[in-house]
Amino acid sequence: MKIALLTPFFSPHNGIDRVVERQARDLTELGHAVTIYCFRAKLRTSSATVVEIGSPTPLLLDRLYRLFFFLNRRTIKRLLQELRGFDRIVCHHYPLTVLGRLAKKRLGKTYVYYDHGIAPAKLFSSIVEKTYQALVRRLTIKTVRNADEAISVSSFLSGILAAETGLKSLVEYNKIDGSRFKKGIPGGAIRARYRFGQDPVCLFVGRVSPHKGVHRLIEIFGGVLREVPDAKLLIAGAETFPRYARKLRRRARSIGPRAIVFAGFVPDDDLPLTYGAADLYVTASLWEGFDLPMAEAAACGKPAVAFDAGAHREVMREGRLVDTDGKFAAAVVAYLRDARR
Repeated sequence: MKIALLTPFFSPHNGIDRVVERQARDLTELGHAVTIYCFRAKLRTSSATVVEIGSPTPLLLDRLYRLFFFLNRRTIKRLLQELRGFDRIVCHHYPLTVLGRLAKKRLGKTYVYYDHGIAPAKLFSSIVEKTYQALVRRLTIKTVRNADEAISVSSFLSGILAAETGLKSLVEYNKIDGSRFKKGIPGGAIRARYRFGQDPVCLFVGRVSPHKGVHRLIEIFGGVLREVPDAKLLIAGAETFPRYARKLRRRARSIGPRAIVFAGFVPDDDLPLTYGAADLYVTASLWEGFDLPMAEAAACGKPAVAFDAGAHREVMREGRLVDTDGKFAAAVVAYLRDARR
């Protein structure tokens, strides 16, 4: 069978695209011919052919292009012509759901929507970001209603999808590579890199974005430092909102200039070692469709502290779910003291 996987950006920075990469590998091993369509690709794979559609490089133009992609009739016509040769069209995110919808409507192709969810607009900081997210949600709903099949990465998302579109979805949790993420991985090299020594370390992995609640995590960690002065917070992730990241760095310097470390994007080879260096995984995100880093940390034997939000109840293996900043800080302090003992 010929299968097309459609994702906006095939990038190592994005958890969705790591899922797409794994999906391509699994489908290829089953004997299918897989092609990944995306606007731009920074992630390479030997499991599939990767086709770049192209998009503007300035951030603002890129976002506008994606938002109004449905108006680009010439490109859509060309891509639909290419999709004639495929049996299944699997779309992982708007705006490429536009192609899935039209491939079914005009070509009679099987259209599968792979639901990773869309963070609520209220979690973003500026009016522009809130408006953008709200429009993406509305356009997604419009372009997935006619899907033949839907797969959600959590029961949490499956309920939202059914309420918003009427689609019933199969729940399929994201797979964790057990050969890479497992207990007993040494973290000494990462601790040495950041001069952590034997200090207790909290870790967050993910894009440095407002909807991930990194600003809230830094404030909470200020309370942790009052109880555990030598604690460290390692923030590992691409800074996709530059202005937001600059504000975070200024705030972090005022709270604990040596206690809060921004590692930037962590290459795949270093990611298991980074989990190995941590005593505790922490996230202050108030919405997660799955939370791949939490699952990876759990596979590495690391407990977590997180807000009781999104799919965290489904993903967490060991740790504590909380509902206030104070309880969050108290849970972190308790785990770090246990780790020290």
